[in-house]
Amino acid sequence: MKLLDIAHSRTGDKGNTSIISLIPYNEHDFAMLKQNVSAEKVQKWFQKLGHIQVTRYEFPGLHALNFVITNALGGGVTHSLNLDRHGKALSSALLEMPIERES
Repeated sequence: MKLLDIAHSRTGDKGNTSIISLIPYNEHDFAMLKQNVSAEKVQKWFQKLGHIQVTRYEFPGLHALNFVITNALGGGVTHSLNLDRHGKALSSALLEMPIERES
């Protein structure tokens, strides 16, 4: 299954850093997200962005994960040659990540 089957996502940016939230449609799937979507997996998933660093934050009261990805935007909005300078498409790209379905 893909993340998009159980969660939605939003993306923001600050300079050369992308911030991606991951929120399950059902709060009962939050534990599965915590177990299956680590900072290391997200870093590997986005490895084509170059030398990035991913930090994961948990917001249990909101049943959400937040990933801060440094060096993800090609220098930031005013310096990047990327078509998607703000990195808004990164949330959709994250939702394509496959995860294991719990039995």
